[in-house]
Amino acid sequence: MITISDKAKYMLKKRGDGKELFLLIRVKSGGCAGMTYDAELIGAPAGDEQVVCREEDIAVVTDKGSLGFMDGLSIDYSDDLISAGFRLCNSSNESSCGCGASFALSGFPTLTKRGATSGS
Repeated sequence: MITISDKAKYMLKKRGDGKELFLLIRVKSGGCAGMTYDAELIGAPAGDEQVVCREEDIAVVTDKGSLGFMDGLSIDYSDDLISAGFRLCNSSNESSCGCGASFALSGFPTLTKRGATSGS
């Protein structure tokens, strides 16, 4: 289950000019805790990407390797002075780094250089 806050919906819609938006979210290896979310607006899903959530004119898209990391994801927007922007947080986090930019999930797949593997 993915949730998108009202503020994040508003900010995304401002960028969409009334068109359907595709927000591609991938999980990449990196950061202090091991994994990070990477997000970008795209024109349409590619062949290996699928829509995992649709709210109003916003479709969240991910690739097969990141699919196991989407459950529990919340998308928010903060306009604070120090770190304004979109925030991607997962309620299934086992741990995260001090700045909150990376995470580790309990019981979920882990990322390796070859792709996702089963977690413990």
